[in-house]
Amino acid sequence: MNVIIKKIRKELKRNSDFHTKAIGQSFFREKVRMYGVKSAVVIKIAKDYDKQVLAWDKKEVLALCEELWQTGFLEEAFIVCHFSYLIRKKYQPADFGIFEKWINNYVSNWASCDTFCNHTMGAFVEMYPENLSKLKKWTESKNRWMRRAAAVSLIVPARQGKFLKNIFEIADVLLMDSDDMVQKGYGWMLKVASVAHQKEVFAYVMKHKAKMPRTALRYAIEKMPKNLKAKAMAK
Repeated sequence: MNVIIKKIRKELKRNSDFHTKAIGQSFFREKVRMYGVKSAVVIKIAKDYDKQVLAWDKKEVLALCEELWQTGFLEEAFIVCHFSYLIRKKYQPADFGIFEKWINNYVSNWASCDTFCNHTMGAFVEMYPENLSKLKKWTESKNRWMRRAAAVSLIVPARQGKFLKNIFEIADVLLMDSDDMVQKGYGWMLKVASVAHQKEVFAYVMKHKAKMPRTALRYAIEKMPKNLKAKAMAK
Protein backbone atom coordinates (compact mmCIF):
# COMPACT_ATOMS: atom_id res chain seq x y z
CA MET A 1 0.00 0.00 0.00
CA ASN A 2 2.76 2.46 0.93
CA VAL A 3 4.52 1.65 -2.35
CA ILE A 4 1.41 2.63 -4.33
CA ILE A 5 1.01 5.86 -2.37
CA LYS A 6 4.63 6.80 -3.07
CA LYS A 7 4.19 6.03 -6.77
CA ILE A 8 0.97 8.05 -6.95
CA ARG A 9 2.57 11.06 -5.30
CA LYS A 10 5.62 10.79 -7.52
CA GLU A 11 3.39 10.80 -10.60
CA LEU A 12 1.36 13.75 -9.32
CA LYS A 13 4.51 15.77 -8.71
CA ARG A 14 5.89 14.83 -12.13
CA ASN A 15 2.70 16.00 -13.85
CA SER A 16 2.24 19.20 -11.87
CA ASP A 17 2.73 22.67 -13.29
CA PHE A 18 2.33 26.22 -12.00
CA HIS A 19 -0.14 27.33 -14.69
CA THR A 20 -2.58 24.50 -13.97
CA LYS A 21 -2.25 25.20 -10.25
CA ALA A 22 -3.01 28.90 -10.73
CA ILE A 23 -6.05 28.16 -12.90
CA GLY A 24 -7.26 25.54 -10.41
CA GLN A 25 -7.02 27.92 -7.47
CA SER A 26 -9.13 30.49 -9.34
CA PHE A 27 -12.17 28.22 -8.97
CA PHE A 28 -12.05 28.50 -5.17
CA ARG A 29 -12.46 31.33 -2.70
CA GLU A 30 -10.54 29.50 0.00
CA LYS A 31 -6.91 28.48 -0.36
CA VAL A 32 -6.84 24.92 -1.69
CA ARG A 33 -3.77 22.74 -1.44
CA MET A 34 -3.02 21.24 -4.85
CA TYR A 35 -0.18 19.96 -7.00
CA GLY A 36 -1.48 21.57 -10.17
CA VAL A 37 -2.39 18.46 -12.19
CA LYS A 38 -5.23 18.40 -14.72
CA SER A 39 -8.22 16.31 -13.60
CA ALA A 40 -8.02 13.95 -16.57
CA VAL A 41 -4.39 13.22 -15.75
CA VAL A 42 -5.22 12.61 -12.08
CA ILE A 43 -7.84 10.02 -13.02
CA LYS A 44 -5.46 8.39 -15.50
CA ILE A 45 -2.87 8.05 -12.73
CA ALA A 46 -5.49 6.51 -10.44
CA LYS A 47 -6.75 4.08 -13.10
CA ASP A 48 -3.27 2.62 -13.48
CA TYR A 49 -3.86 0.97 -10.09
CA ASP A 50 -7.47 -0.18 -10.60
CA LYS A 51 -6.66 -3.87 -10.95
CA GLN A 52 -4.50 -3.89 -7.82
CA VAL A 53 -7.03 -1.95 -5.76
CA LEU A 54 -9.91 -4.20 -6.85
CA ALA A 55 -7.90 -7.24 -5.79
CA TRP A 56 -7.32 -5.88 -2.30
CA ASP A 57 -9.45 -6.43 0.77
CA LYS A 58 -11.80 -3.50 1.30
CA LYS A 59 -10.11 -2.57 4.59
CA GLU A 60 -6.83 -2.07 2.74
CA VAL A 61 -8.48 0.20 0.18
CA LEU A 62 -10.15 2.28 2.89
CA ALA A 63 -6.82 2.58 4.73
CA LEU A 64 -5.18 3.75 1.50
CA CYS A 65 -7.93 6.32 1.03
CA GLU A 66 -7.56 7.53 4.61
CA GLU A 67 -3.86 8.19 4.10
CA LEU A 68 -4.46 10.04 0.85
CA TRP A 69 -7.15 12.22 2.46
CA GLN A 70 -4.85 13.29 5.26
CA THR A 71 -2.46 15.38 3.16
CA GLY A 72 -5.21 17.78 2.10
CA PHE A 73 -4.14 17.81 -1.56
CA LEU A 74 -7.09 18.17 -3.95
CA GLU A 75 -5.67 15.69 -6.45
CA GLU A 76 -5.21 13.06 -3.73
CA ALA A 77 -8.83 13.65 -2.68
CA PHE A 78 -9.92 12.98 -6.27
CA ILE A 79 -8.00 9.70 -6.22
CA VAL A 80 -9.78 8.79 -2.99
CA CYS A 81 -13.09 9.49 -4.72
CA HIS A 82 -12.06 7.25 -7.62
CA PHE A 83 -10.89 4.33 -5.47
CA SER A 84 -13.78 4.49 -2.99
CA TYR A 85 -16.28 4.41 -5.86
CA LEU A 86 -14.33 1.68 -7.65
CA ILE A 87 -15.02 -0.72 -4.78
CA ARG A 88 -18.73 0.12 -4.55
CA LYS A 89 -19.75 -3.54 -4.94
CA LYS A 90 -18.02 -4.20 -1.64
CA TYR A 91 -19.91 -1.54 0.34
CA GLN A 92 -21.56 -2.62 3.57
CA PRO A 93 -23.94 -0.65 5.83
CA ALA A 94 -21.23 0.04 8.42
CA ASP A 95 -19.19 1.94 5.82
CA PHE A 96 -21.53 4.90 6.27
CA GLY A 97 -19.68 5.88 9.44
CA ILE A 98 -16.35 5.88 7.62
CA PHE A 99 -17.66 8.00 4.75
CA GLU A 100 -19.34 10.40 7.17
CA LYS A 101 -16.07 10.85 9.06
CA TRP A 102 -14.18 11.54 5.84
CA ILE A 103 -16.58 14.31 4.85
CA ASN A 104 -16.52 15.88 8.29
CA ASN A 105 -12.75 15.63 8.81
CA TYR A 106 -11.21 15.96 5.35
CA VAL A 107 -13.54 17.69 2.89
CA SER A 108 -12.66 21.39 2.72
CA ASN A 109 -13.90 22.60 -0.67
CA TRP A 110 -16.80 22.16 -3.07
CA ALA A 111 -14.82 20.04 -5.56
CA SER A 112 -13.89 17.24 -3.18
CA CYS A 113 -17.34 17.44 -1.55
CA ASP A 114 -19.22 17.08 -4.83
CA THR A 115 -16.94 14.47 -6.38
CA PHE A 116 -17.04 12.23 -3.30
CA CYS A 117 -20.74 12.67 -2.62
CA ASN A 118 -21.95 12.37 -6.22
CA HIS A 119 -20.16 9.08 -6.69
CA THR A 120 -19.33 7.25 -3.46
CA MET A 121 -22.20 8.53 -1.32
CA GLY A 122 -24.68 8.45 -4.19
CA ALA A 123 -23.89 4.81 -4.86
CA PHE A 124 -23.99 3.99 -1.16
CA VAL A 125 -27.46 5.42 -0.47
CA GLU A 126 -28.84 3.68 -3.55
CA MET A 127 -27.54 0.39 -2.16
CA TYR A 128 -28.63 1.12 1.41
CA PRO A 129 -31.52 3.61 1.32
CA GLU A 130 -32.20 2.99 4.99
CA ASN A 131 -29.34 5.45 5.59
CA LEU A 132 -31.19 8.35 3.96
CA SER A 133 -32.44 9.49 7.36
CA LYS A 134 -28.82 9.92 8.43
CA LEU A 135 -28.21 12.33 5.56
CA LYS A 136 -30.93 14.54 6.97
CA LYS A 137 -28.99 14.79 10.24
CA TRP A 138 -26.07 16.27 8.31
CA THR A 139 -28.23 19.31 7.57
CA GLU A 140 -27.85 20.32 11.22
CA SER A 141 -24.05 20.22 11.21
CA LYS A 142 -21.97 23.33 11.85
CA ASN A 143 -19.71 22.11 9.04
CA ARG A 144 -20.84 23.75 5.78
CA TRP A 145 -19.52 20.81 3.75
CA MET A 146 -21.56 18.31 5.75
CA ARG A 147 -24.67 20.37 5.06
CA ARG A 148 -23.85 20.61 1.36
CA ALA A 149 -23.08 16.87 1.34
CA ALA A 150 -26.58 16.10 2.61
CA ALA A 151 -27.93 17.52 -0.65
CA VAL A 152 -25.30 16.62 -3.23
CA SER A 153 -25.20 12.97 -2.11
CA LEU A 154 -28.63 12.70 -3.77
CA ILE A 155 -27.69 14.23 -7.13
CA VAL A 156 -27.13 10.96 -8.98
CA PRO A 157 -30.20 9.19 -7.51
CA ALA A 158 -32.24 12.32 -8.33
CA ARG A 159 -31.24 11.97 -11.99
CA GLN A 160 -33.02 8.63 -11.91
CA GLY A 161 -36.10 10.14 -10.30
CA LYS A 162 -35.39 8.53 -6.93
CA PHE A 163 -35.89 9.70 -3.34
CA LEU A 164 -38.07 12.76 -4.06
CA LYS A 165 -39.57 12.69 -0.57
CA ASN A 166 -36.09 12.71 0.99
CA ILE A 167 -34.97 15.46 -1.38
CA PHE A 168 -37.79 17.72 -0.25
CA GLU A 169 -37.14 16.89 3.42
CA ILE A 170 -33.47 17.88 3.07
CA ALA A 171 -34.39 21.03 1.14
CA ASP A 172 -36.85 21.94 3.90
CA VAL A 173 -34.11 22.00 6.52
CA LEU A 174 -31.58 23.77 4.30
CA LEU A 175 -34.13 26.20 2.85
CA MET A 176 -32.91 29.33 4.66
CA ASP A 177 -29.28 28.33 5.17
CA SER A 178 -27.15 31.50 4.98
CA ASP A 179 -24.16 29.78 3.35
CA ASP A 180 -24.20 30.14 -0.43
CA MET A 181 -22.25 26.88 -0.86
CA VAL A 182 -25.13 25.11 0.86
CA GLN A 183 -27.74 27.08 -1.09
CA LYS A 184 -26.09 26.07 -4.36
CA GLY A 185 -25.92 22.47 -3.17
CA TYR A 186 -29.61 22.04 -2.40
CA GLY A 187 -30.59 24.18 -5.38
CA TRP A 188 -28.60 21.83 -7.60
CA MET A 189 -30.33 18.84 -5.99
CA LEU A 190 -33.76 20.35 -6.75
CA LYS A 191 -32.71 21.21 -10.31
CA VAL A 192 -31.69 17.62 -11.04
CA ALA A 193 -34.86 16.29 -9.40
CA SER A 194 -36.95 18.62 -11.60
CA VAL A 195 -36.00 16.69 -14.74
CA ALA A 196 -38.04 13.68 -13.66
CA HIS A 197 -40.43 15.57 -11.34
CA GLN A 198 -40.91 19.01 -12.86
CA LYS A 199 -44.46 19.51 -11.57
CA GLU A 200 -43.58 18.56 -8.00
CA VAL A 201 -40.36 20.59 -7.84
CA PHE A 202 -42.04 23.63 -9.38
CA ALA A 203 -44.83 23.39 -6.80
CA TYR A 204 -42.19 23.16 -4.07
CA VAL A 205 -40.37 26.23 -5.39
CA MET A 206 -43.58 28.27 -5.66
CA LYS A 207 -44.57 27.33 -2.13
CA HIS A 208 -41.24 28.42 -0.68
CA LYS A 209 -39.97 31.10 -3.07
CA ALA A 210 -40.71 33.96 -0.67
CA LYS A 211 -38.19 32.52 1.80
CA MET A 212 -35.81 30.68 -0.52
CA PRO A 213 -32.56 32.55 -1.19
CA ARG A 214 -32.36 33.71 -4.82
CA THR A 215 -29.17 31.71 -5.33
CA ALA A 216 -30.93 28.45 -4.48
CA LEU A 217 -34.03 29.48 -6.42
CA ARG A 218 -32.09 30.17 -9.63
CA TYR A 219 -30.34 26.81 -9.40
CA ALA A 220 -33.59 24.95 -8.73
CA ILE A 221 -35.43 26.30 -11.79
CA GLU A 222 -32.53 26.25 -14.23
CA LYS A 223 -33.85 23.33 -16.30
CA MET A 224 -37.48 24.46 -16.32
CA PRO A 225 -39.29 26.07 -19.29
CA LYS A 226 -39.10 29.86 -19.61
CA ASN A 227 -42.72 30.42 -18.56
CA LEU A 228 -42.21 28.49 -15.31
CA LYS A 229 -38.92 30.29 -14.63
CA ALA A 230 -40.70 33.62 -15.04
CA LYS A 231 -43.43 32.64 -12.59
CA ALA A 232 -40.87 31.43 -10.06
CA MET A 233 -38.78 34.60 -10.30
CA ALA A 234 -41.73 37.00 -10.20
CA LYS A 235 -42.20 38.83 -6.90
